[in-house]
Amino acid sequence: MNLPAPIDLLARLPRRLDRPVKQHFGNSTVILSSTVVLQDRVYPRVWSKRSLHPVGEGSITSANYTTIVQSRDQVMVPASSPSVSMWPYLVTSAQTERLPQISVYAHRGTSRDQARFLYMNAGALALWKEMGMPGTVIGESHRPPWNAALSFGMPFSE
Repeated sequence: MNLPAPIDLLARLPRRLDRPVKQHFGNSTVILSSTVVLQDRVYPRVWSKRSLHPVGEGSITSANYTTIVQSRDQVMVPASSPSVSMWPYLVTSAQTERLPQISVYAHRGTSRDQARFLYMNAGALALWKEMGMPGTVIGESHRPPWNAALSFGMPFSE
């Protein structure tokens, strides 16, 4: 089965799709609609003889997790770890009912300046800021990477 060459749909589409747009690819028609700005290229791939399925490199769904990076110096302080500091804070401030809304994943960093990556949902991020904990926000993602470990709170679910 021969796959078509990547087609840059962004060159043919407006940056924001406020109403459905029909695109023709060979014998197939694809209707694209979104209220989200498409940021990355979309490469169509043929999965069967009857239909064409565009597969996006980037997700156009909403971001659920904020990525925070900590330096090596911040990681060396045990209290800067969510698994060490969040539960005692919730207990002392009588906010343990917030636990089901908290989800924090951790992933090992790659350099001295980025020694640990923390992926926090909105509830965890609000608590982290309320606690005044260190870290630099560097991005957002729909979900943590597959190899990030649950550090504190409840697991991710859709």
